[in-house]
This record gives sequence, structure tokens and C-alpha cells, in this order.
Amino acid sequence: MSVLDPAVARRRFTAVTFLFWLPVGLYIPAQVLLFTERGMTLATVAALFAVHSFTVSALELPTGGLSDVLGRRPVLAAAGVLNVGALLLAAVGDSVWMLVCAMLLLGSGRALSSGPAEAWYVDMVQATQGPGAELRTGLARGGTASAAALAVGTLLGGSLPLGLSALGMGAVGTVLPLSVPALIGALVCAGYVAYVLTALPEPPRPPASLGSVLRGVPATVLGGLRRGAGDAVVRRLLLTAGAAGAALASIELLTPGRAARLTGAAESGAVLFAVLACAGFAGTALGSHLAPWAARLTGSGERAVLATLAVSAFGLLLLGATAASTGPFALGGAAVGYGLVYVGFGAAGPNENDLLHRRVTGSVRATALSVQSLALQLVGALAGLGAGVLPIGPLPWLLGGAILLAGALLWTRGTPAPARTGAETVPDPV
Repeated sequence: MSVLDPAVARRRFTAVTFLFWLPVGLYIPAQVLLFTERGMTLATVAALFAVHSFTVSALELPTGGLSDVLGRRPVLAAAGVLNVGALLLAAVGDSVWMLVCAMLLLGSGRALSSGPAEAWYVDMVQATQGPGAELRTGLARGGTASAAALAVGTLLGGSLPLGLSALGMGAVGTVLPLSVPALIGALVCAGYVAYVLTALPEPPRPPASLGSVLRGVPATVLGGLRRGAGDAVVRRLLLTAGAAGAALASIELLTPGRAARLTGAAESGAVLFAVLACAGFAGTALGSHLAPWAARLTGSGERAVLATLAVSAFGLLLLGATAASTGPFALGGAAVGYGLVYVGFGAAGPNENDLLHRRVTGSVRATALSVQSLALQLVGALAGLGAGVLPIGPLPWLLGGAILLAGALLWTRGTPAPARTGAETVPDPV
């Protein structure tokens, strides 16, 4: 194994995280408009999004286990290759089935990428500095990199089609101005694959046959699930992830309609929502950067999670309290609340994952991250369905805030010390 200096590993983890999320930011603003320009109804677009969501959910755990069995680098490279194909199909596809294939590939790539890069970083640092290595700074920089990539990509992806249209550059065959962000995203994904293959060394593993993979992946997934069920802190982290999923589903579902009601039209509301999304990513980046400071200020990672999730819950409750008014004071309160939600989430994430990595071994590290991600997605999906049937007004916002506050309050209890097994649990080095 080429053991990297922790600072080098941190820089490479940050770079690979930025390169993965930049294409996502590029195609988000134009995605719905691109599909509708190709004649898809909104119901069809919703169904395409459902294909993506169900694909991610179905593959989340198996792909996490695959990373723990095969290694981080091949799984990350495979995710990039699938994303290249997905974005090319999305850019030029003019039939429902081509777009279904694009969403299947995109969901598969997203599931494959869930955890291996972070697991690689933790493996590398702990190989150099042991199980007591300081992880929070690198995890915070990774969170900042992903949020910054989404913010930059959203701005570029939203402005490129408009700029091309203003220059008189229309469609070329099936390539529309709205296709350009996806095409550029595919190029970035190709660069991401090259970077993964050349910049992320990892320890040699036993040769993997089809049989060993088929045996190893289910065993690894079961090991990760057992770890989640048997460790009180990991269970608490999973419940917290579910609460965060409920809050995020509420704000993502309710914000577009609130923006449209505020501006008076769907089109202008969409522009406002894009600006808010970019601001949210920027807030997440700021919060991630502040995560180590939050742990030092509060005295531990556990108390940092409590404090920062409480900040996010307060922001969501503030959004609920101002939902029935459009006066200047209410709008100012809503803006503050929106910012607090994302800054709090950004600061909580690295501290949560620092706790998680100190409770699991490298053999199930990516699987544990996938379980955490799955908890967020599944609870978020259920909460989104619930928020969608509630009447428009403060109630859906307040419900999401209450659920998140309940998740934060889980951390008021002391953290039990688990049994020490090899490289597992070490003290929190605040």
C-alpha cells in the first residue's frame, strides 16, 4: 500500500468529493426543463425521479458492501463511469425509455458512490496515525467540498442554457441548450474517473472471484446492520439521520411552492428557488467548515451534534412560524431560518460521521455509511408523503422542525463506551 501523508490524503479526498458533486450541481437546474422540452409531462418527470430514488434505495446497502469487499477505488471508478453514461443519455435522449435508462444509471452511480471516498480517507489516515487519528477536519473539508461543488455547479448549470440561447445558439439535433450542462458534467465525470484511478491508492486485497463477491457482500451487509443494531451510539446516529431526512424532505418539498407564492408566478418562483438552493449549499459549506470549531466550543462531538442540529431545528421552526405571513419581518425571519437550517446541517454532518467512524471497523465502514444514508432517504420519503397531505401553512414546517428537534435531543444522554475490538472505538480527540 502507498501510505499517504494525512494532509495529502485530506487534499485528495476533498478533490475527489468536489469532482463527484460538481456534475450533479451542473445538471440539477436544467433537468426538469430539459425533460419537459422533450415532451415529457410533469407526471412522467416525477416517475423518472422515482426511478432514480428507488434505484438508490435498492442498491444502497449492496454497493456499500461491495466497496468493503472489492475496495474503494474500483467502486468509485465504476460510479463515475455509470454517471458518464447517465449524463450522456440524459443530454441526448428523446424517448421515455432512454431517460429511464439514464435515471437507472444515475441512481446506480449514486449508490456506488455513497461512502467509499470517505471510507478511503478514514482508512488512509488511520493506517498512518492509528485508530486515534484526527478525522473531523478532513470530514469537514469533504462536506465543504461537496456543498461548494453543488453551489458552483448550480450557478453554472442554471446560467449556461440562458447564455447560449442569448447568443443565438439553438438545438443541434437532439442536443438542446439545456443539454449542455449535462454534457459538461459528463466530461467532468470522465476526469473524476481518471483522478480516482491515479490518485487514490489503497491496500492490496485478496483476488476477488464472482463467488467470493457473492458470498462476501451479503456477509458484509449483515455485519454492518448488526453493528448498527448492537451499538447504542450507531443506533442514535441512524435515528438522527432519519430525523434529518424528515426535515430535509419537508424543506425541499415546501420551499418551491412558497417561493412561487411569494413571487406570484411559477417561473419567477423557480428562479428564486434556484437562488435559495445555491444559498443552501453555501450555508452547508460554511457549516461543514465550522464543524471542528463547533466540537471544540461544545467540548465533544456528541455535544456538537446536539447543538448544531438544535440550530437547524430552530431554523425550521422559524420557517414554520413565518409561513402564514409575507411582511418584511416575516420574510427576514424566514431567510434567517433557511440559513440556520443548512449551516446547522453542515456543521452536524462531519461530527456525526466522526462518531460513526470511531464505532466501526474498516471491514464494514462503507456499509455503515450506506445504512446511515438509507435511513435518511427512507424516513425522508415517508415524511415527504406526510408533509404533502398536510394543509399549506405553518403545520408541515413545524412538524419537520419538531422531528428534527427530537433527533437533536437524543444527544442529551451520555454516550456509552462500547467494547473495544481492535481498531474500533477510541476517545473523541476534541
